[in-house]
Amino acid sequence: MVLSTLAFTGMNGLLKYLTEYNGYQLVFFRSVGSLFFTFGFLLQRGIPILGTHRKLLVLRGLMGAASMLLFFIAVHYLPIGSAVALRYIAPIFATLFATVILRERIHPLQWLFILMAFMGVLVIKGLDDSIPLIGLLLILLSAIFGGLVFIIIRKLGTKEHPVVIVNYFMCIAALVGGVGCLFSWKTPSTTDTVLLLSLGIFGYFGQLFMTKALQMVETNLIAPIKYIEVIFVVIVGVTFLDERYSLWSLAGMLLIILSILLNIWYKNLLLRRERHN
Repeated sequence: MVLSTLAFTGMNGLLKYLTEYNGYQLVFFRSVGSLFFTFGFLLQRGIPILGTHRKLLVLRGLMGAASMLLFFIAVHYLPIGSAVALRYIAPIFATLFATVILRERIHPLQWLFILMAFMGVLVIKGLDDSIPLIGLLLILLSAIFGGLVFIIIRKLGTKEHPVVIVNYFMCIAALVGGVGCLFSWKTPSTTDTVLLLSLGIFGYFGQLFMTKALQMVETNLIAPIKYIEVIFVVIVGVTFLDERYSLWSLAGMLLIILSILLNIWYKNLLLRRERHN
């Protein structure tokens, strides 16, 4: 999981460095860079590329592509650490959507954690002048679509191979990014082309290492390490990208991450009680 967070940190650092390119172009190169690995994996293992639950796979791809595009555009307006932290509110939206779509119950204490997360958003936006409203709206929309991705993946369960799901996502994102590029293409230099394709390489290995970690260890033990990414990204932003973070912004990030970790802990506590009973 630590290797996964480092890979995603590399991707997000490059993403901020390459903001001279528009969101569609970033999505296109991020997707193409990963497709080389996903198609290679599926073909090598003889896994059917089209899967079986194609409507859900396409829907997951569309929601994921929308979330990615909005996030990549938002990074043009926000410090990368703030963008990553705010995007992590996606599981909170997933919890809210689960009550409507999956008919799951939200326990009273979980409402407190949800309130904490949104308080973190208000602290970042209300007390940090470096966060423009357009950036906040874009990142929250990205998190909303990300929350829907969680729900669709839960509906899919183990019915599809994880790489099939990712491959659909990357194919649809490449299509969305490619079409958008037709209207605002900027020809990259050779160096920038390598860096743009590296977005997909970092992203692929981030997902690969995260999947392997979740397969090896119980989710409640390993998932919290994922949120170290915010710390890594802030360090990269300050050290290499000349970003500055106010104490209020850091406090808001901490509040968001703390609320999500408490929600994970509480849900696992309830699950253990149910098993015990």
